[in-house]
Amino acid sequence: MTIRRSEDRGHADHGWLNARHSFSFGDYYDPAHMGFHSLRVINEDIIAPGKGFEMHPHSSMEIFTYIISGQLAHKDSMGNGRVLKPGDFQYMSAGNGVMHSEKNPSQTEPTHLLQIWITPNQPGGDPAYADMDTNVLKKKNSLTLFASGNGRDGSHKMRQDAEIFFGNFEQDASLETLPDGKFDHHYLQLIKGRLDLDNQTLFPGDALMVDGRVPAITALQDSEFLYFNL
Repeated sequence: MTIRRSEDRGHADHGWLNARHSFSFGDYYDPAHMGFHSLRVINEDIIAPGKGFEMHPHSSMEIFTYIISGQLAHKDSMGNGRVLKPGDFQYMSAGNGVMHSEKNPSQTEPTHLLQIWITPNQPGGDPAYADMDTNVLKKKNSLTLFASGNGRDGSHKMRQDAEIFFGNFEQDASLETLPDGKFDHHYLQLIKGRLDLDNQTLFPGDALMVDGRVPAITALQDSEFLYFNL
């Protein structure tokens, strides 16, 4: 079990974008943190009002965005256009090539989000897009499946044998066993609150990496997190 503290992540402040990189990305390079199995990128981004990422290309990557606060205006070369709000979860499979832009449409409020990249099980294929309002799906003191390799339980179907869950726990709630199924590798990214795992405390921005059994978790405060089976 390895804990990566928030302050140990890579940091880039571009003025319009304040980013924390869990793994090597852009100008941040750390050979000890190139990804965790098929999980290649987790960026925590804060985008200034009226700013954002202009149209740019991707290929052969499964890309997810979770909106923590603020809004995000998405456009892509497949013809999709959508303004995402807090709690929205976006999926874009870049396939054999896609162009997209992601901008903060507000002139007054920043956008706070997590961007996640997972390497696909094979390159290419037709690009795809989907999004969901997770506010109507989230279960208190439980895990909600956002994405999976087989699309079970209403989750987004991705091109990788992996699972992404959202955890939403009230203070003092606990979970003795996290779902691991057939997976041997697990990653937890804390968004809000505080969690206790095996007498170790996680704070916002901290991450837990486990090869093997995941310890029981207890919420020391109302907490939200993403949990990956890889």
